Amino acid sequence: MKRILTRWLPRLLAGLLLLAGVLAGLIYALTDHPKPVQAADLNCPDSAPTLRAGQAVRVMNWNVQYLAGRGYVFFYDTLNGDGPDTRPSPESLARTLDEVTRAIEQEKPDLILLQEVDRDSRRTDYQDQLALLQARLGGAFPCAATTYYHRAAFVPHPSIMGRVGLSLVTLSRYRLDTATRYQLPRICGDPVTVAFNFRRAVLGVTLPVQGGAPLSAFNTHMDAFAQGCDTMQRQVAFVNDLLGATPAPWVMGGDFNLLGTRAAYDRLRERERAYFNPQTELAPLLAKFGSFPSPAQIDSGNPAFFTHEANDPAVGRADRTIDYFLYSPDLPRADERVRQDRPKISDHYAMLTTVTLP
Repeated sequence: MKRILTRWLPRLLAGLLLLAGVLAGLIYALTDHPKPVQAADLNCPDSAPTLRAGQAVRVMNWNVQYLAGRGYVFFYDTLNGDGPDTRPSPESLARTLDEVTRAIEQEKPDLILLQEVDRDSRRTDYQDQLALLQARLGGAFPCAATTYYHRAAFVPHPSIMGRVGLSLVTLSRYRLDTATRYQLPRICGDPVTVAFNFRRAVLGVTLPVQGGAPLSAFNTHMDAFAQGCDTMQRQVAFVNDLLGATPAPWVMGGDFNLLGTRAAYDRLRERERAYFNPQTELAPLLAKFGSFPSPAQIDSGNPAFFTHEANDPAVGRADRTIDYFLYSPDLPRADERVRQDRPKISDHYAMLTTVTLP
């Protein structure tokens, strides 16, 4: 028996190591591996107009929830991850594309920062939602920058089981000179789950300005469900360093997935507080830079500043602010507003601001 074990144990171990190597190689091949900083996809014709010093620039920020629309409770929408829905219907996708297009046309922004735009995802029938939006907008936004922040050829989650392509998109009426992807710190977890998980990012673009310094615009969608590790602190610190190193003027918009103040936490029902920490990780950014909504606006409890209406029927209404604009010091801004469509178009509301270039 000892002789048999001595003969077969090395072979067994070698086989297990080979199997582990094959699985590791397969996981690597199925998933995305962006660099810490790399060029983002940019398409901008030479004919696009250029901003001018002193010009007012209207900016829209919106998490469009991959055009899924309303009436769903997706598996990730509930605290236990047991929402019944896994994908929107083709009819919902078509209706929401109409509604998002109409909202953009009504607001007439110059620059649009979008989160959760699907491109080649199984759940949305492999649509290129950036191309669909640009086609529907009829060339009004000739310049587009985009980067994926969740991309895999196959995700073996029971509610996904297919290709994922989720992206940040920035659309502009005016010329974009550069587009850069910045990798945010990764969420913690076991290596296999982390490999198939989001690779959250910041998408930065620069817009040249005749007679003035270029305008930088940043677009992000930070992690959620990161309780139990310091992911959110590290992502906020990364954004703080990135903005601190960027010459003015700049503006940032995004879905930060964080409350702004302790009062915002206290207003939530007990079960909803599980998503957040009482002392928000976002505090350093809101203390250092101008924001909309501001901490004072958030503390007021005025529903006009709520940006998120959860799909979870246990919530049933807009009740929190987790989307923000941030501004470089002394950048004039006006007409700040949360567009609270009824019925809702996405689980996040569109936000508007107007900045004036130096």
